[in-house]
Amino acid sequence: MSRSGQSSSTRLRAKDRQAEIIRAAALLFAEKGFNGTKTREISSEAGVSEALIFKHFPSKEDLYAAILAKESPVPQLISQVKDFAQNHNDEAVFRTIAETIVGGAPDDGLMRLILFSALESHELSDMFFQNHIRSFCDVLAGYIQQRIEDGAFREISPILAARAFMGMLIYHRLLTVLFQAPLSQDPREIAETFVTLMMTGVRRSRKKGDAARRPTRATARKTGPTNHRRVP
Repeated sequence: MSRSGQSSSTRLRAKDRQAEIIRAAALLFAEKGFNGTKTREISSEAGVSEALIFKHFPSKEDLYAAILAKESPVPQLISQVKDFAQNHNDEAVFRTIAETIVGGAPDDGLMRLILFSALESHELSDMFFQNHIRSFCDVLAGYIQQRIEDGAFREISPILAARAFMGMLIYHRLLTVLFQAPLSQDPREIAETFVTLMMTGVRRSRKKGDAARRPTRATARKTGPTNHRRVP
């Protein structure tokens, strides 16, 4: 085998080992929490040495960040939402979000891991909040603000509207994951119900023959996404 072939094979094995370490750590963090999981347990679950874990991930915090980067649905969801937002396809924006979360993202293990970190470690919880939750809520609230300025949505607080929509979806997932209380309806039907509720609440009601009144940008800014605090 050539040197280039050996190098390629070595890199592949390294990526496979990294993926296995991330998988093992995510499983154990979800079961025992971040503080309750020892690196030796991760090495045993992954079938590698502790030294190899620290070679790829110098700290447990680095490993946690790698799990979020691999497992979080937020980056892809933001990309999908922005595609529909460019065309002002309101229902598609909210439907994409609803179907993603109701359909099982983040998965049960990541949900438990996130909740554990929120209870155990402010630093890790803040990492997830800043890099994933807040970034997504800012995108959604920004879109709602733009549609207020367009005259399509009523004058409401964009961040409160974003929280209200996400609150419905996350509460549904929490009931399903933590309390084992799934609904009998098809996930798409459930998602569509949440979308209908959201659209009914935010759309500007118009009387026949009335033109939509555009709120001023100054008014819209007062309720923009930057007004929220740490918890979305």
